[in-house]
Amino acid sequence: MSTVTFGVAPGSGEKLHEALGYSGAVRVGDRVETSGQAGVDDDLVVPDALEDEIIQAFDNVERALATVGATWKDVIHVNSYHKVVPGDDAIGDDVNAVMAEQFRRRLDGRAPIWTETGVTALGLAAMRVEIRVTAIAGSANSLA
Repeated sequence: MSTVTFGVAPGSGEKLHEALGYSGAVRVGDRVETSGQAGVDDDLVVPDALEDEIIQAFDNVERALATVGATWKDVIHVNSYHKVVPGDDAIGDDVNAVMAEQFRRRLDGRAPIWTETGVTALGLAAMRVEIRVTAIAGSANSLA
């Protein structure tokens, strides 16, 4: 039987855990799943600039992964949710450029699968992005 470990990151993770009763990550054996990570600071404030919000979301994924012994370099699947204005026909090259740069910066050559979804609402009214991942802890050195 696999051991199940839940993780709650300090700061924003603790605040959301206390307010809403969920964990930021779970590890079952070597498989890790995160909940959607917003681009908020420890006071749950969303940055004004979209690029800063996306980078903060990536930072928060990293923090959630760390609570259960994983890193971005262990990530195999990314789901990203992006607020779009109804009627827009795409998420946008500006978003994709920041996302791709963060993948390159954090994944050390690993290219996980990625599902990018446009949505009309997220958990906080000011949010424009949320990122969740699946990782295999310890797999960073097994690039194929």
